[in-house]
Amino acid sequence: MFIGRDRELKALETMHESDRFEFAVIYGRRRVGKTALINRFIEGRKAIYFMGVESNAKQNLENLSQSILEGLDSSGDGPTANATFDSFQTALEHVFQRSRDERIVLAIDEYPYVARTSASLASTLQMLIDRYKDESKLMLILCGSSMSYMEDEVLAYKSPLYGRRTAQMRIEPFDFATTCRYFSRFSDEDKAVAYGIVGGTPQYLLQFDDRLGIEANLKRTLLNPASALFEEPESLLKQEVREPAIYNAIITAIATGASRLSEIAVKIGEPTSVCSGYLKNLLELGLIRRESPYGEKQSRKSLYAIDDNLFRFWYRFIPRNSSVIARGAQDLAWRRIEPQLNEYMGHVFEDICIQYLWSMLLNGDCPVDFKDLGRWWGNDQTLRSQTEIDIMGEQDADTALFGECKWTSEPVDVGVLDLLDHRSRLFRYTHTRLYLFSRSGFTTGCVEKAARMGNVELVSYDDILCYHETH
Repeated sequence: MFIGRDRELKALETMHESDRFEFAVIYGRRRVGKTALINRFIEGRKAIYFMGVESNAKQNLENLSQSILEGLDSSGDGPTANATFDSFQTALEHVFQRSRDERIVLAIDEYPYVARTSASLASTLQMLIDRYKDESKLMLILCGSSMSYMEDEVLAYKSPLYGRRTAQMRIEPFDFATTCRYFSRFSDEDKAVAYGIVGGTPQYLLQFDDRLGIEANLKRTLLNPASALFEEPESLLKQEVREPAIYNAIITAIATGASRLSEIAVKIGEPTSVCSGYLKNLLELGLIRRESPYGEKQSRKSLYAIDDNLFRFWYRFIPRNSSVIARGAQDLAWRRIEPQLNEYMGHVFEDICIQYLWSMLLNGDCPVDFKDLGRWWGNDQTLRSQTEIDIMGEQDADTALFGECKWTSEPVDVGVLDLLDHRSRLFRYTHTRLYLFSRSGFTTGCVEKAARMGNVELVSYDDILCYHETH
């Protein structure tokens, strides 16, 4: 099942239509759908697809040779079927030469596996690109899951390939609207909860069965030691980093409430100077994010949060229940988790609401032309206390929007609106737009006051779903 990636497919198709040399770099975390995107793109096109393996150079060269021969039907000048080119340069140059007469796509998937076995591969590609780019119709795609390798050894200034690419795509997990297309048979509420548990990574989404409820899906996946999802977070870390134990400790600390650098350092028993390096790597992997109060640059106020829903859920609930899960007590684990789901979903719902506002803006439907969105926290001098705003976005010095998100089983009442109105007045904007988002609708008093105020948008979870379904 292939869903989404319309923008990425369109970009690749536009490159293909140019009929000149093109070089795209595609990268992103494992399981995010890079290979599916490439395979979808090359359907019906003259293409060579080769996936590198964690082996030696000889094995990768043999596999590349076979892929070239199959993709080009072993016609023209070159080895016959079942033969192997004598070097990567010979193999790749054969493709470059053939592409002078016809459009050919060469996709090298898991490029880091190949490049690590052949230290000169990047320089060889550089030489061939420089030699043939003006007469070649080749569309070269290098794809990789090792984020650090692709950024440091392919995209960075020090790379021999620097300046040769014509496009780059960092493939991210799907947003909430796209994940709903995977879960057409879930109840509306279960769509949000499923997104909160597995996020938007395609391979994770496919592990959930939308004919079942959330409880049944959890028991067959994350609460089941035999499930692939059960070990996925730790497995991914082992593939991406050299010291998974300390990364595990850091993510666990964040998942259980530590958000400042100093708090994380204390919780894992390491100096802040040590933690900073590990946090930087987790940021690059897209597993965590660093937030500062909206409108402020990174400062001592900065907080760290887990940015991947599967990791957020797993590190919050699975380690503390691992003993009962290992003993097959799925019912007990579920009884421990279920009462905390609403509170857990609070931050997930904030993300869903932020995505909704971005969709509104991009579709020309948002009354505030904001530049960015984020959270704000700081001092309320009137109440002499610390406070926070779930969503804030500024259009200019005079105009901004403020949002409050409530994933509760009760309708939002007028007190929540009054508090958001008060918090918006902590800033000196002439024009403000207030957004109240609610899972369960709004009380009559809240609706009536919002109408009187005239600058309030009341958005239910049903409204969000309806908007995504119609846009």
